[in-house]
Amino acid sequence: MFSPYYKLSGRQRPENHCAINVALNGPRASAWAMTERPASRLSRSASHFRVGPSSMDWDGDTLVIEIAEISAPLPYKVRGTVRVTPEMLGTTAFALDPDGRHRWHPVAPRAHVEVAMTHPGVSWSGPGYFDSNFGDEPLEHGFNDWHWSRAHLRNDVAVLYEGERRDGTPFDLALLLDRQGNWHDVDQPAPARLPRTGWLVKRATRADAGSTPRVVRTWIDAPFYARSKLATRLFGEDCQAVHESLSLGRFRSPVVQSMLPYRMPRIVW
Repeated sequence: MFSPYYKLSGRQRPENHCAINVALNGPRASAWAMTERPASRLSRSASHFRVGPSSMDWDGDTLVIEIAEISAPLPYKVRGTVRVTPEMLGTTAFALDPDGRHRWHPVAPRAHVEVAMTHPGVSWSGPGYFDSNFGDEPLEHGFNDWHWSRAHLRNDVAVLYEGERRDGTPFDLALLLDRQGNWHDVDQPAPARLPRTGWLVKRATRADAGSTPRVVRTWIDAPFYARSKLATRLFGEDCQAVHESLSLGRFRSPVVQSMLPYRMPRIVW
């Protein structure tokens, strides 16, 4: 959905503009790969998705992601296997606009994840999460910005979503998922400020009244997007949250569009 080549094509033939994005961030190693490939390098079925040398396959109850990519802009190998085993599968997709043009689907709100990378040589395992966004129009046509966060609490998964649609109207969504897989609408916690990123992208979140969330680390700091780790308090529990802020106003900028190919090259064979 962020492909500059797809946008230049007039958003024709989405299968001709596919990539598997790898963002690896940690104290021992980091890597980024997002190489777009044409339809001739794509194969897919109900349980299989391959783009070039990388693939995602369901093996029983586990999603196996095989990564064989080259990083950008500095070219080096990114290789490894990620195994995602959901505790449960979410069956509900949530509309983010009144007409339902943009939807968000928490596929596996709780999962066990095993990461085994050979390039760079790092591995770990722990709790994880798997979701999907999809829609019927370009994302930048529907929104100016959004802020999203997810935290694993003792018994629930908390997901907070808010932002501004392109017409200036706000939207927000606050949900708790229990271990039986049931979603519960809850009131949004109090608004809380976060510092802007190095690219001056605005960040905002929610937290229990009287608490002060803190950015522990910014994993991805891009001209229109940031992904961060927060130390916060939600629904009476101290926790850590994964947080993202997305500025579609920035994304629409011709300057930002001209920068994207350096981080997202395209292979045409």
